[in-house]
Amino acid sequence: MTGPALQIDDLSVAYNSRWALEGATFSVPRGAMLGVVGPNGGGKSTMVKALLGLVPAQRGTVRVLGQRLDRRVRRLVGYVPQQDEVNWNFPVSAFDVVLMGRLPALKLFRRYSARDREMARKALETVGMSHVSDARIRELSGGQQQRVFLARALAQEAEVLLLDEPVSGVDAPSQREIFELLRRLQDAGKTIVVTTHDLSSVAERFDLAMLLNRKVVGLGRPDDVLTEELLNETYESRLMILNIEGRTVAVEHGRHLGGG
Repeated sequence: MTGPALQIDDLSVAYNSRWALEGATFSVPRGAMLGVVGPNGGGKSTMVKALLGLVPAQRGTVRVLGQRLDRRVRRLVGYVPQQDEVNWNFPVSAFDVVLMGRLPALKLFRRYSARDREMARKALETVGMSHVSDARIRELSGGQQQRVFLARALAQEAEVLLLDEPVSGVDAPSQREIFELLRRLQDAGKTIVVTTHDLSSVAERFDLAMLLNRKVVGLGRPDDVLTEELLNETYESRLMILNIEGRTVAVEHGRHLGGG
């Protein structure tokens, strides 16, 4: 398979005749880590779900590793959803959740094999969660839950990882652990796309930054994209850029977005 990890052309999604995402055209190189930022309701989650085929697009194409998105290619894309989209009361263990990553590889009416279980164990080990393998998923902390869902994507043998707000509601030490884990996965060759409200993390930790407000406002190196002009265009003047003791701080309607 050749080409960039993701190639998106004119991707557009509408809800109730209103565009949630319009004309998104961009590519993500293999092995890159892209941070997607923008205002609430700006289409970040919609874009991720459209890339997965979880919401229907009115127009546009998605290519993964040079191939148009279909059921077979979809296996190459792992997904870590927002925490509020998961039923944490479902009575399954962390290992069970990770093992679900092997479902796309199962043939009809086949049970999990010894290899499937071994891959699930290795995925938990990779994210540092082997010690909670038998714990119920609802008993884990927010950061642990996110790492278990990341392990599920790894068990799936995904080459492209899409994470929707993985550090939202997660304490600072867990946030650092998640970003350090993502960096290690990038070093291992994975392509990673993360939606987040944390501008400082995108500036400090990501190769590429995207500004999104229904349309792609900017895409490139964080230093080139996270400028006051483009940020104000993206947030439609709802963003305050402050300088406090030499540190840049961004605030959107009372939400602290971080700075560097």
